Amino acid sequence: MNGEEEFFDAVTGFDSDNSSGEFSEANQKITGMIDLDTSKSTRSGKSGERPSQENGIQKHRTALPAPMFSRSDFSVWSILKKCIGLELSKITMPIAFNEPLSFLQRITEYMEHVYLIHRASRQVQPLERMQSVAAFAVSAVASQWERTGKPFNPLLGETYELVREDLGFRFISEQVSHHPPISAFYSEGLNQDFVFHGSIYPKLKFWGKSVEAEPRGTITLELLKHNEAYTWTNPTCCVHNVIIGKLWIEQYGVVEILNHRTGDKCVLNFKPCGLFGKELHRVEGHIQDRNKKKLFIIYGKWTECLWGTDPASYESFKKQEKRGDHLRKARLDDGPEKADSDVAVDVADDIPVAQETVQVIPGSKLLWRINSRPPNSAQMYNFTSFTVSLNELDSGMEKTLPPTDCRLRPDIRGMENGNMDLASQEKERLEEKQREARRERAKEETEWQTRWFYPGDNPYTGTPDWLYAGDYFERNFSDCPDIY
Repeated sequence: MNGEEEFFDAVTGFDSDNSSGEFSEANQKITGMIDLDTSKSTRSGKSGERPSQENGIQKHRTALPAPMFSRSDFSVWSILKKCIGLELSKITMPIAFNEPLSFLQRITEYMEHVYLIHRASRQVQPLERMQSVAAFAVSAVASQWERTGKPFNPLLGETYELVREDLGFRFISEQVSHHPPISAFYSEGLNQDFVFHGSIYPKLKFWGKSVEAEPRGTITLELLKHNEAYTWTNPTCCVHNVIIGKLWIEQYGVVEILNHRTGDKCVLNFKPCGLFGKELHRVEGHIQDRNKKKLFIIYGKWTECLWGTDPASYESFKKQEKRGDHLRKARLDDGPEKADSDVAVDVADDIPVAQETVQVIPGSKLLWRINSRPPNSAQMYNFTSFTVSLNELDSGMEKTLPPTDCRLRPDIRGMENGNMDLASQEKERLEEKQREARRERAKEETEWQTRWFYPGDNPYTGTPDWLYAGDYFERNFSDCPDIY
């Protein structure tokens, strides 16, 4: 068993109503079904895949080449039982617990609701821009709901690019460090309206029945038209029942988004589920000015939607809610199923029963709603429509991609095509090749040189960060390393 592979789990959607955003993936018709034929390439006009061009706009596949591999025959306990309380930095997991994406592709899922950034750029008032930025920060973790598969650990020097003309952005990421594992990314609007960048290095710990991913690294969004920069850090993600029982996920912690030009701040509290799951998935917070005066209240669920209202309406509603709380509690206590849902279980943490969907305060405005997932999502690792398209490889694309792009990884490709034996063999081969390259560098006393990012300080927070060096889209890939 390889002891040098990091256990990355930026683990983390939920079927819901369609988003109303201008660039929403949910606005595209879902027609795909699982295709069991794994012998063909990823793009060959099969069932579940859209035509490559329609009215000049590239269309993307709606299904994976093969259904999700069953994990029922595997036990993670034998691997994790010695790791309680420790950081999961050198643990190899069986490939059956993976999903056919690299962690670099998982980061790219931040961009699924990029229309929120475009909307923020168009808004005139700083308060309205902050509302859209806050909605984007919440939407960035929405795809993680029920995503219990572990992304593949990126190899040192691995890259991923995504250009979506229909969504108005392009994106590049690189694995810039192996110990500790650090992934750097950079994205820009095709209309020069924004720049979005950061570096991610989550710290993971195993606590007996759960795996907790503590966020590390700063996320920065620049709205170029307004000369504004916003920074924040993601909430903590926890996966429950990694040993026994049904896996379920929650996000918790306080996320602070700072507008460095105006001093406005948005404080979002991702609430832990609480006793009997009363607060499951809930997000509450507010926007305040530089003098800490509350300007706007935000509430909702990171798995569903986000709403906002003025502080006076919110406080009035909460007072009315408190007066009628004892009546609602009596209604919730009715019924024979209540007692069963409140009983603690020793061997597994019961999945909390989600309470009523978000109760909308009169006069509130909708800030964001999650995209609905494809009907066959459960057979595709609970991927969203956006996620399904991330690893597709069009004919001829290899000629324009660097040899380090995730789409060219044979282990991920093997798993996507349903060939688990090949995927496992290739994963072991790539890990050994990476170790051998590290030994050669040590022998020659040479340091690894990153290609597209360099270490520096975040220009707005002053904290250590990885900054984009530029020139990737000039497509000079002659000096890229051979990592596959």
